[in-house]
Amino acid sequence: MNADFFSAIADIEKEKSIPQSYMIEKIEQALLAALKKDYPLQADCARAVLDPVAKTVNMFMEKEVVKTIENENTQYSLKEAKKIDKDIKVGEFIIEPVDTSKFGRIAAQAAKQVIIQGIREAERNIVYDEFTSKEHEILTGVVSRVDARTGGVSIQIGASSEHTEAMLSASERIPGEYLRDGDRIKVYVIEVKKSTRGPQILISRTHPGLVKRLFELEVPEIGEGIVEIRSIAREAGNRTKIAVESNDADVEPIGACVGSKGSRVNAIVSELGGEKIDIVRYSDDPTEYIASALAPSEVIDVQMLEDGKSCRVIVPDNQLSLAIGKEGQNVRLAARLTGYKIDIKSESQA
Repeated sequence: MNADFFSAIADIEKEKSIPQSYMIEKIEQALLAALKKDYPLQADCARAVLDPVAKTVNMFMEKEVVKTIENENTQYSLKEAKKIDKDIKVGEFIIEPVDTSKFGRIAAQAAKQVIIQGIREAERNIVYDEFTSKEHEILTGVVSRVDARTGGVSIQIGASSEHTEAMLSASERIPGEYLRDGDRIKVYVIEVKKSTRGPQILISRTHPGLVKRLFELEVPEIGEGIVEIRSIAREAGNRTKIAVESNDADVEPIGACVGSKGSRVNAIVSELGGEKIDIVRYSDDPTEYIASALAPSEVIDVQMLEDGKSCRVIVPDNQLSLAIGKEGQNVRLAARLTGYKIDIKSESQA
């Protein structure tokens, strides 16, 4: 029976990736708890030891040898101990094996619950560790259920061979994006939290980090560090502005991100459901950077204001609405991208 018992522990390690040492520790705790339940007066000297090498399960009472007995349940007098082992001394221990067949049903059930809980806890820790390493990364998931009432989407995601379910809340979905059961989508892992129900994996389709990681996947120059993403401003489902610069004079950063005939940026736009992406050149000169950030509008002049955090931008009369954008979106994203407050005036207004 002991051989089968340890074989089962080995099977758990193979199937659930739970280390045998962890399971043995939990089972020892469970057996000890059951032993103490059946022998409450001898709880202090109760022991449970599993030996995976010898494939033995030993449960016993370890009673101390003393001159004068203070607790007959946990101690042996030296005189009585000498009858068992004539060479024994005070301070040593007498081992009394326990017949596990006499375990009560309640005690056995308690042991079973501890083992089951140990397996669940280990599985949760494995999932937590697996996905914690994937924070701020992209994972591909499969839509398993769409809640028409709340707009939330259950997604099966996996960091390796294991899969778990994560909830894409309505607020983290791209506005207007239509998802169906079985759709494969990329999600950004914001954070992994521990909870009483197991790890909670917070994922998003609206986070700017999703755009950053998609560019890193599509543009080798970014992955190699030749082209660097300096800032991203995003209004998911509508428009994103991304500022890039090159660390190599021979590499044009915007061209590298766009790709041949727009192949690279188009792949990202497609993944984001048609979201428009403006790729602009970053500059340490704020006037140049702000002018680039207002693309596709032309800019006549950028005047930095005294507070150092604001500027006034002059654009051609026929470019004013383009510079501001629909409902102010273009200038709003440019301000978030650069970190400056932007006041736009047409040439005639200026």
